[in-house]
Amino acid sequence: MEAIRKQASKLREQVARQQQAVLKQLGHFGIEPVVVDEAEQRQLQNLYNSTRAAKHFQKDVVRGIEGFVSTSSKQMEIVRRMAEDCCKYGTENQSAGSPLARAALYFGNSRSSMEKERETLLGVLCDQVSDVGCFIERKKVSEPLRVLITGAPLEDARHLTHRYDRLRQEVESQAADVLRRQAKFRDPATSAESSMKLQSAEAKLNELKSAMMALGREATAAMLSVEAQQQRITFQRLLTMVEAERSYHQSALATLEKLYNEMVLENKRSESSFQSMTMEKDVCVPTTCEDASSNKFDDHGHPNQNGSYFIAKVIHPFDAQADGELGLSVDDYVVVRQVAPNGWSEGECKGKAGWFPSAYVERRDKAPSSVINEASPSPSPSPSPSPSP
Repeated sequence: MEAIRKQASKLREQVARQQQAVLKQLGHFGIEPVVVDEAEQRQLQNLYNSTRAAKHFQKDVVRGIEGFVSTSSKQMEIVRRMAEDCCKYGTENQSAGSPLARAALYFGNSRSSMEKERETLLGVLCDQVSDVGCFIERKKVSEPLRVLITGAPLEDARHLTHRYDRLRQEVESQAADVLRRQAKFRDPATSAESSMKLQSAEAKLNELKSAMMALGREATAAMLSVEAQQQRITFQRLLTMVEAERSYHQSALATLEKLYNEMVLENKRSESSFQSMTMEKDVCVPTTCEDASSNKFDDHGHPNQNGSYFIAKVIHPFDAQADGELGLSVDDYVVVRQVAPNGWSEGECKGKAGWFPSAYVERRDKAPSSVINEASPSPSPSPSPSPSP
């Protein structure tokens, strides 16, 4: 259909050019030819093409946004059900202190918040393009694009343009008729009736010319107004949709950042709790140690290394964080008195005794005599060890 319209438009333009050529050729009879304002005609044609292209663009935008809103609405239903299931699991298992339950609650609440923001976004998009199919009750602040596509201003302006084209063709046809009659009027045998018909044809031509010029001005003004309205309103609709989507993504990013931080913190707490429980099992003090053989285990349940002390050099600094731990500095020497199977050792350095990570020191066969003199036979109490490095 569009190809047929284009072909018809080309044929009309071709006929108009041919008529103009004929009128100019008849000018040698001394009769003033009727020439249509070609500049005005080209302007109207350009405006018509411009508004038609803008109309098609508006249709594309409306079709795309309505499809996006429809698809996103279905996604929202799925995600909201998932968020409700997560919140349900988190609430029902919160009393057990489960890290997974707390993480599920964080996740469900965050997804619910993000879906509310998406609902707001879809409502704004719906307002900009269509007045039907919106699932959100919102106050309409302006006409959507769908209304502008088939709105009265555009249709009225296009109707005026079509009327102008038809009237222009009538003027050119009437002008050609007048020229033919004037040519015959030069014949001496022309009757009075022919003279009256010529006068009537000339009067009709003048009326058509006046009407055509007035209609041309009206159609041009209407098309200019419609074109400006299309450009301005379509641009504003696009800008509003971009602002709404930008706001949505910013809010979603903030929510995701908060959710990520909460889950990372929960993960650290979970790992710390698990490691503490493991180390407590490794270094716990048995209540029935009095029955144990004193030549195999000490009071802390660690292998008794008394009588086999050794010197070690600190290769990595260690900051004591709990009672019973021994702080170390690089290049210090430590008298190691016990090595536990959980990766911790007990020893003395600079007159202080305590526990430290075994991997932070390196055994040495030789050490300054001052370090050896600092050795003490009494072990330090077992600490609540920090996680192994």
